[in-house]
Amino acid sequence: MSDKRKKVLLDLMGEEFYVPMKEKELAVMLQVSKEDRAELNKILNELLAEGKISITKKGKFIKAKHSDKEIIGTFISHPKGFGFVEVEGREDDLYIPENYVNGAFHKDTVKVALLSGQTGKRQEAQVLEIVSRGMTQVVGIFDKSNKNYGFVIPDNTKIAEDIFIPTERSKGAVSGHKVVCQITDYGKNNRKPEGKITEILGHVNDPGVDIMSIVKGYELPVEFPEKVMNQVERVSNEVSEADMQGRRDLRSVEMVTIDGEDAKDLDDAVSLTKEGDMYKLGVHIADVSNYVQENSALDWEAKTRGTSVYLVDRVIPMLPHKLSNGICSLNEGVDRLALSCLMTINAKGEVVSHEIVESVICVNRRMSYTSVKKILEDKDENEIKEYETLVPMFELMQELAAILREKRKKRGSIDFDFLETKIILDKQGHPVDIKPYERNVATKIIEDFMLVANETVAQHFYWMELPFVYRTHDNPDSEKIEKLSTFIRNFGYTIKSTKDEIHPKELQKLLTKIEDTPEEALISRLTLRSMKQAKYTIDCTGHFGLACQYYCHFTSPIRRYPDLQIHRIIKEQIRGRMNEKRIEHYNEILPEVAKHSSEMERRADEAERETDKLKKVEYMEERIGEIYEGVISSITSWGVYVELPNTVEGMIHVSMLPGDYFYYDESSYEMVGQATDIRYRLGQRIKVRVNATDKISRTIDFVIPQEWELEENEERHGN
Repeated sequence: MSDKRKKVLLDLMGEEFYVPMKEKELAVMLQVSKEDRAELNKILNELLAEGKISITKKGKFIKAKHSDKEIIGTFISHPKGFGFVEVEGREDDLYIPENYVNGAFHKDTVKVALLSGQTGKRQEAQVLEIVSRGMTQVVGIFDKSNKNYGFVIPDNTKIAEDIFIPTERSKGAVSGHKVVCQITDYGKNNRKPEGKITEILGHVNDPGVDIMSIVKGYELPVEFPEKVMNQVERVSNEVSEADMQGRRDLRSVEMVTIDGEDAKDLDDAVSLTKEGDMYKLGVHIADVSNYVQENSALDWEAKTRGTSVYLVDRVIPMLPHKLSNGICSLNEGVDRLALSCLMTINAKGEVVSHEIVESVICVNRRMSYTSVKKILEDKDENEIKEYETLVPMFELMQELAAILREKRKKRGSIDFDFLETKIILDKQGHPVDIKPYERNVATKIIEDFMLVANETVAQHFYWMELPFVYRTHDNPDSEKIEKLSTFIRNFGYTIKSTKDEIHPKELQKLLTKIEDTPEEALISRLTLRSMKQAKYTIDCTGHFGLACQYYCHFTSPIRRYPDLQIHRIIKEQIRGRMNEKRIEHYNEILPEVAKHSSEMERRADEAERETDKLKKVEYMEERIGEIYEGVISSITSWGVYVELPNTVEGMIHVSMLPGDYFYYDESSYEMVGQATDIRYRLGQRIKVRVNATDKISRTIDFVIPQEWELEENEERHGN
């Protein structure tokens, strides 16, 4: 019966004379009796869910256009009740007005239909159906408001509502506890979501609880399952004779690892000699796949994690320590299994021949970046004496790295040489300093050698036409490049670009021009922000930032799953086992491996950024009232963002800009005073006072200081 009624409604809406009507108007027109109105409502909702009709902003029903069908995306909620849906392959998000959220929760996968007759710039849509829930747990502060119940106030400010917790499900938590809460009911129609507390992380002010809240909020796995640990226990601590069978013995080749002082998982070693005009470079990578068998519990766990996560106060490894710091780590003076990429490189930096082999190696010395810098840059006599026998190799490395870098520069590769920050914490996890983490001659040598190995391996397997995981990087959006162009004009720089395209060489030229200028760090960071994210794909579509056609991640299998995955493919090919069945197997599994690895990398990046932001807010909390000079790094309709020399970013709210009513001019990306025509531009230097900080939203508020404050500040600092 309902199918017949659906057909009547669809036929009516398809007629030329039909004008969009509300439910009540349809009921009148179709002479639906009052007792059948509920049935009409049900049928209309079913047709909406099927994507056959859609609803205008004014609540009127129309037949759906073909394109309205089956749009699936991720719902991103907003504290004010409305939301957005991110759809893969669609450049702009869809806007979901509050009335059309239909019970969707943050991060849910939803089916939507487009709303027609809208007035705004952004395409509006309604949620038709929740395909799958994206969040099963929420981290927040518990508030015991009543003896019978309490609420969890989510840390994630995008979650609009508090979670209702009955006392019997509160696990004894008290007000002020940071908790993990499992969602048992997502709520709907003005009913709050409900949950039960599964873990109490500690009191909000306890040391380490803030970072652990982020770890749990991103659902980063901390402990390894028992099954995995049992498997790890059975792994040998030494390389046996049987392990070495059939491998190239490179133990007599002089080689070193060069890493940070505190690094414990050493997955790459380098060797270098020169014969005539030819450099013989060996990049030797830990053969992790020998110890992590495909489809084992260990493999599934590594695949699920996707990557190691490096937070401000801890590392969450992809593999258990016994492997990552033990048998898989290329420690000094012990035999280790490796995959070696042996390259012959000419004086122009071209790889004229190469070989990829399974090997057994023994690292001569574990070097640190600092030591190698002391030898090559500072000419430190003590350091040179200590590593006397290795110094000629380090000098040769410096020579070859410069050639490789020059070759990359010629083709337009972008080298982001900006200062990264290192946040120094005390024993209680409190930030005591934010200082630059500089690249030096040694970090660049390793970077250059890893890049050439990654390119060589990617090109080798591309031409073999075998299934593979590539690292690709798409061209930037023209709108973001236009914004960058406007920004750098304020400093007197320009970049050439057509409407839809820019060559990486143009960005490289810009970065060369700004070298050693006060604005270098800021422009580098904004150039990086204007580019798309690199990702893992099964198609070799090139890498914009490196200006190269072939690129993959081969050099870090201890901390990145894609590297481990391609090691397996490489070994099967070397051993002649890459038959049709195996090719079919990899074609089947690699798309999901690439997609999941890209997602896990983004999750790790976000968690790292959030912990940094949190510690920066904590650092500035003690500096409220201090005056700094910064640079305007971004402008939006709600305020002006200012970045300080220590990379801390804060915002001056539009309502706090003095002396006028300001509006955002989208054409010039400026904040403009309506009466005075005072303009705040991207890149403009500006003095700010730290006004407030908020650890929950991880934001810092600045204001523009008055003249008397500036004078007082100058006197206080003796300027």
